[in-house]
Amino acid sequence: MQEMLRMILVLSLICSLSGLTLATVRQATAPRIEEQVMTYVQGPALAQVFSDYDNNPVKDRKSFDTASGPITVFPALKDGKLTAVAIETFGKGYGGDVGVMVGLSTDGSTIEGIGITTLKETPGLGARAVEPEYRDQFKGHSTKSIALKKQGGDIAAISGATITSMATVTAIDDAVKIFNQLKDKLPTAWGS
Repeated sequence: MQEMLRMILVLSLICSLSGLTLATVRQATAPRIEEQVMTYVQGPALAQVFSDYDNNPVKDRKSFDTASGPITVFPALKDGKLTAVAIETFGKGYGGDVGVMVGLSTDGSTIEGIGITTLKETPGLGARAVEPEYRDQFKGHSTKSIALKKQGGDIAAISGATITSMATVTAIDDAVKIFNQLKDKLPTAWGS
């Protein structure tokens, strides 16, 4: 009986130390992991979204509180003046969430462009959302009515990937809603 209690105590001590070590490593590496995601996931998507800027949107990002929680906004600055912002939102795709970086003009009337940040869709079908032929149709589009052609809009869906197409449109709509919540705070956030 005493031997069994000793084994339980030793095993509990080992588990506690392992848990503490893992928690410490996670806490120590979290900022580095976040920066890597920002640089290698959001960064390339932002390059597809913005065309004319002279800042680093990843480094100049700011977080804002919204009704649904904090949201990160990436600015495009030209000569120190805010020209556009980007917001990452998600839509439910066939293979999981589709992350879309949505660039919006400072008045929120037009889409500057979109970039796909996360995608687990079917190769050759839904994965074609990253291709310029699909993404470019959003550039310069009004934010008032974004819908697929089969819903009465003017956005051509990806052939054979309606769910992915709907996911991107849903994500864009969500980004526009978030922008409208924040639009009064944005001009002063970067000193413009």
